[in-house]
Amino acid sequence: MIRTVTVPTTPYEGQAPGTSGLRKKVRVFQQPNYAENFIQSVFDVVRPAPGAVLVIGGDGRFHNREVIQQAIRMAAANGYARVLVGRGGILSTPAASHVIRKYGASGGLILSASHNPGGPDEDFGIKYNIANGGPAPESVTGAIHARTETIDRWLTVKADDIDLDKLGEVRVADTTVAILDPVADYAELMETLFDFDAIRAMVSSGFTMRFDAMGAVTGPYAHEILEKRLGFEQGTVVHGTPLEDFGGHHPDPNLIHARDLYDLMMGPDAPDLGAASDGDGDRNLIIGRGRFVTPSDSLAMLAANIEIAPAYRGRLTGIARSMPTSGAADRVATAFGIPCYETPTGWKFFGNLLDAGKATICGEESAGTGSDHVREKDGLWAVLLWLNILAVRGISVDELAKSHWARFGRNYYARHDYEAIDKTNADALMAELKAALPALPGKTFGPLTVAHADSFAYTDPVDHSVSENQGIRVLFEDGSRVVFRLSGTGTQGATLRVYLERYEQPLGHLDAETAAMLEHQIAAADAIAGIARHTGRTAPDVIT
Repeated sequence: MIRTVTVPTTPYEGQAPGTSGLRKKVRVFQQPNYAENFIQSVFDVVRPAPGAVLVIGGDGRFHNREVIQQAIRMAAANGYARVLVGRGGILSTPAASHVIRKYGASGGLILSASHNPGGPDEDFGIKYNIANGGPAPESVTGAIHARTETIDRWLTVKADDIDLDKLGEVRVADTTVAILDPVADYAELMETLFDFDAIRAMVSSGFTMRFDAMGAVTGPYAHEILEKRLGFEQGTVVHGTPLEDFGGHHPDPNLIHARDLYDLMMGPDAPDLGAASDGDGDRNLIIGRGRFVTPSDSLAMLAANIEIAPAYRGRLTGIARSMPTSGAADRVATAFGIPCYETPTGWKFFGNLLDAGKATICGEESAGTGSDHVREKDGLWAVLLWLNILAVRGISVDELAKSHWARFGRNYYARHDYEAIDKTNADALMAELKAALPALPGKTFGPLTVAHADSFAYTDPVDHSVSENQGIRVLFEDGSRVVFRLSGTGTQGATLRVYLERYEQPLGHLDAETAAMLEHQIAAADAIAGIARHTGRTAPDVIT
């Protein structure tokens, strides 16, 4: 029997209407009715049709199982015919996207706070993906947000918790709940995309790697694909068991939180390839022996070589990148005579391009790369594409990087993150910066002269929707630039991200230190935005 729980409206403070989900501290989600009101708001907006299928999964972080059990009962009360759940509540974000697409689901609930820490005192999140497997567009997320501001009841059924660790089907009221192997469908998809035989031959010849799953969701996927199917020796995958607190670590694959991997790859005993993924499996880190590859460069290098992989031969239609991502991919697109689309940050903006066949590969500077095989960024996919390219070309990561720069030139690039700063101060910085934009062109900062400055706006080439205020861009006469954005991925304070870029021609300085090459852009960014004055910080917390 359907039960209606009448509740006061839960305030979702700080959750912007255009964001794809809800991300807060665990203790916030543990408030009575908090998660339930959000989930019911999703169901009220999407209105599942008769026979609808819902996918539920997450990254295994603390509070995952409790919310999944409640979401199953609520899905039954809201009329879903089938609910597909990853065993143990586990589904990486790209795997969830694939399951939605493969089984014709109307959408899915993904329980994750991405690369944020997990545990009783840390972060939790829920987002809704639509039938194409991608994050809900702004028209849907805006409606969900509006519904959270008025909702006063949620629906459930009376039913015991089910065994999330046992494969098979059970009934919850009139709904069939299927517990799926979270890895099998995804691993089979990867075998259709890449030349596993070529990678196996490379492994047999002595190629070695280290994959750090960071105590997060990609561990089971990496064990199955890298060690079992491709033949890498056991122990190649480290921190491969998903833990509710990620082992006390921050599961963000950058040079701060994956420092052990970086140190290994820069040392005398480095394997041929080092890689990592994040909390929910949609980001990646690539490091060769003695060579770190920035996410922006990784996108460009993968795009330039993607047709080596069997599933992509002869069908690179276009490349898409987020606005803060470097222009390295643009140079590949120009050389290949294909378009390169510059979108706002957020994978949902790539969905229309992928669905319309306008882009084949997409990427973000925040370590997200993916293709039209799903509608999410995919960390392990990127690692496998790197392996496929290295196997067929027979070169190292360092050799591939140098050959790429020799052909296309190099975009020196860095991102400086100022984390957990006072939101009032951060908002004031951005407001002051935006007000100053008209006066910036022509001003000089050291040797740099501003050529153009604006607040980035995007018109979708498919549905012609417009997204404004997507970051502040300052372009200099020498072709370099700085970009300023406030990130929405944290749960406390604000994160100011500053992106710095300078291009060197193919015959220029292609193997210099990035910090030295960006010295003038770093100084200009602080002078233009008054970072130290507004934040009190004299240095970023994280440099990527």
